[in-house]
Amino acid sequence: MTNRIQALLGIQYPVVQAPMTYIARAELAAAVSQAGGLGVIETLTPEGRADLRRVRELTDKPVAANLMIQGWKKDPSIVDTLAEAGVRHVFTSAGDPALFTKPLHDAGMTVVHVVGSLKGARKAADAGVDALVVEGVEGGGFKSLLGASTMVLLPLVAENVDLPIIAAGGICDARSAAASVVLGAEGVQMGTRMLASQESAVHTNFKDAIVAANDAGTVLLDVPGNPTMRVLRTGLATRIAAHDSDSQLLGKITELYFGGDMEASVANTGQVSCRIVDLPPVAEIIRRTWGDIDAVLAAARARV
Repeated sequence: MTNRIQALLGIQYPVVQAPMTYIARAELAAAVSQAGGLGVIETLTPEGRADLRRVRELTDKPVAANLMIQGWKKDPSIVDTLAEAGVRHVFTSAGDPALFTKPLHDAGMTVVHVVGSLKGARKAADAGVDALVVEGVEGGGFKSLLGASTMVLLPLVAENVDLPIIAAGGICDARSAAASVVLGAEGVQMGTRMLASQESAVHTNFKDAIVAANDAGTVLLDVPGNPTMRVLRTGLATRIAAHDSDSQLLGKITELYFGGDMEASVANTGQVSCRIVDLPPVAEIIRRTWGDIDAVLAAARARV
């Protein structure tokens, strides 16, 4: 049997790789899709846009693209770029979903919009999107200081908006995926867990820092003039959080991601890092995340 997310996206497992800028490239996305999930390629960088085509050399399975609306709202030609690359599914985020939903639909694409509030979910539904990613504030990257956790936000949206939902924020295994299903989701999206995998191209130092993180291992940085971000509590992030005026927020992020210099910038990472203890291949991550849900739910029933 398939649920609405599996049917909509044409995938075996409703497990989606988050569209991490610089990181969500062809090799990682292809590995996820080959394993039966849905890989997603970022489009903010020229390398990401080139990978929309290059990924087809690596897999013939469905692969989605991310469209950050704030970054593209003045350039609707991105829709043509996606169409020319044969993209069928687009995950929109960071902006008004009404700007791109109709053009994407007209080009024959499904649209999944990322939301962090009930207000945002209702706005996306009114815009006609096909599904939602509901992401709690514990997720990595750009966040709202006023955002609710997945435990609160997911059932709230599920009770009030009649769209298929993919849960995000705090998910790394079958236990957290099972909780998401109980709370109203039909699929899950994972960023930090996919980041800490064999196929992820980021430097070993970044992966090892995720594995080493404890439950206080991330921090929300709210620096005037910059978006609020959840990042690893590295030395630089700690100094910024302590209002060190000499520290710059973003720094040289690619030197951190791919050069392994953990002081070069801040590392976008979710709170779930404290539950990640290994660096397996994505096929194993996907299989044990969705495939073991029945066993997790059976064990839960035994405790009731």
